Amino acid sequence: MKKFELTAESKINIFGKKLFRIKALISFGDVKEGETGGWVEKEENLEQSSGNAWVSGDAEVYGNARVSGNAMVSGDAMVSGDAMVSGDAEVSGDAKVYGNAMVYGDAMVSGNAKVSGNAMVYGDAMVSGNAKVS
Repeated sequence: MKKFELTAESKINIFGKKLFRIKALISFGDVKEGETGGWVEKEENLEQSSGNAWVSGDAEVYGNARVSGNAMVSGDAMVSGDAMVSGDAEVSGDAKVYGNAMVYGDAMVSGNAKVSGNAMVYGDAMVSGNAKVS
């Protein structure tokens, strides 16, 4: 069963990618049926089949990036490239996760933090402020 759909609302982001606003088809976790979320390039960017993963606010997920499990991407955060955000991880604020980076477990990336390259942030780790992990 699908938990969200791409809406007709779209935009071109600063990197020239066409992104679509998402809309919840069912209620799950803290998300209510009919609630609009953030922006994705394609359905594959956000896990459909299980978990409570969600993209909210003006957050963007694109490229081959994937959000799964119970992960949350919110605010103005960007997840791109081949990055993965999974488990109960959170990416928020103006944070950016890109490249082959992975954020998982109960990890949090927030503020203006950047996680890139082959970096892995996991467990109970917190990356915030203007921190850069690559």
